[in-house]
Amino acid sequence: MEIKRIGIACDHAGFALKKFVIQYLENHGYDYKDYGTYSDMSCDYSDFGHALAEGIESGEVYPGIGICGSGEGISMTLNKHKGVRAGLAWIPEIAHLIRQHNDANVLVMPGRFVDNNTAEKIMDEFFKTTFEGGRHQKRIDKMPIDK
Repeated sequence: MEIKRIGIACDHAGFALKKFVIQYLENHGYDYKDYGTYSDMSCDYSDFGHALAEGIESGEVYPGIGICGSGEGISMTLNKHKGVRAGLAWIPEIAHLIRQHNDANVLVMPGRFVDNNTAEKIMDEFFKTTFEGGRHQKRIDKMPIDK
């Protein structure tokens, strides 16, 4: 995966994990843009998910990382946008498959269910895995709905 500048977004339930993710990105020399939230005060994951997705669509960032409590809400929000393929991973093996088979360009993690050690392994796997292409490309080509 070509890494341009990594976009990151979370809600209040993902804020603690986002702080760890930022530390990970800095330690690995990755440039990033933080789309918020910036505290653990209650907020709406959709606001930050849309901001990250717009950053991906505009080319400002690529790829992205989204975090909310379960990972589901921000994932659903992100996947409403064309050109975004957000995949929810809670173990490294899932991170591998969402890259290898689905060409995921946003990694989503469940902030309430992933510890820092596991998150590090998930991000390592996400960033090092390449898209396999081939039979998987035709499936990805069928994802967008032009309605």
